[in-house]
Amino acid sequence: MITTITLNASIDKAYSMDREIENGTVMRVASIHNSAGGKGLNVARVIRLCKEDVLASGLVGGYNGKYLEALLDQDGIRHDFDHIEGETRSCINILDKTFGSTEYLEPGCEVSKEEEEKFLSRFPGIIKDSSVVTISGSVPRGMSKDIYQKMIAMAKDAGKQVILDTSGELLKKGMQACPAVVKPNKDEMEMLFQVKIRGMEDVIVHAEKIAEKGIGYVVVSLGGDGALMVCKDGIFHGKPPKVTVVNTVGCGDSMVGALAVALHRKYDAKKALQFAVAVATANAMSPNTGDFEPEVCEKLVGEVKVEEMRKAVRQSEG
Repeated sequence: MITTITLNASIDKAYSMDREIENGTVMRVASIHNSAGGKGLNVARVIRLCKEDVLASGLVGGYNGKYLEALLDQDGIRHDFDHIEGETRSCINILDKTFGSTEYLEPGCEVSKEEEEKFLSRFPGIIKDSSVVTISGSVPRGMSKDIYQKMIAMAKDAGKQVILDTSGELLKKGMQACPAVVKPNKDEMEMLFQVKIRGMEDVIVHAEKIAEKGIGYVVVSLGGDGALMVCKDGIFHGKPPKVTVVNTVGCGDSMVGALAVALHRKYDAKKALQFAVAVATANAMSPNTGDFEPEVCEKLVGEVKVEEMRKAVRQSEG
């Protein structure tokens, strides 16, 4: 089984527009799709689509929290959340032909120290039946910046493999616990190293710096250019075929879900990257977040090309 952690969950509302947006006016939405959101819940849906057993966990609260759990029930995803006093946030994604995708993300309610400690005390029991744990996204206000570092250490002590997908101080501190996989994008690496990344060679250089900290797999999502993987077996570039893109939101989460499945199934590095890029590409072809057509994904797997760019750097003990 795989457990996904979403500490800053949300009700995600996708608004599809059928006319050009005019600022400062009343705009009527053509259609709406509500889903249980937050990066880890997108990951959970992808894992289920890949036909693996998944448990979604994290924090929810209020009426929105109850609605989120009901949406997960509709999706057939098992869940075990801690309930907090605050209200689970909502996030809006506006989809229109002119601008593509525009997201409005609420910050989330404040979590108390007692609520944080309660979740941490339950965490080992939540993940006990899983081989892989994914930790995704931001945390609500009030939570410690080393919360992911603590969770990774606890999961590793329990013999679990951890995939970390976050940014800023959460990523920096989380990496100190040496998860099995980190999945930054270019912007997150620029924030981490305080540099401007201008091309593939820069991506490789900074991905190697992360690997040298003892991270087993560094997977950098590159949008339409696929993804780069740095690991002990080498440096690989997974390149997707050209497709018609409908909605790019959730592509990174889809990649995390696929990587979790690949770890669980013990795929080798090249097969894992090929699978992850195919799933992320299939997600981009769907109007819904964390969703894809299995037949489309199966076809894409054979069309993703994986190029070995060179041998990887020596990794430190993590």
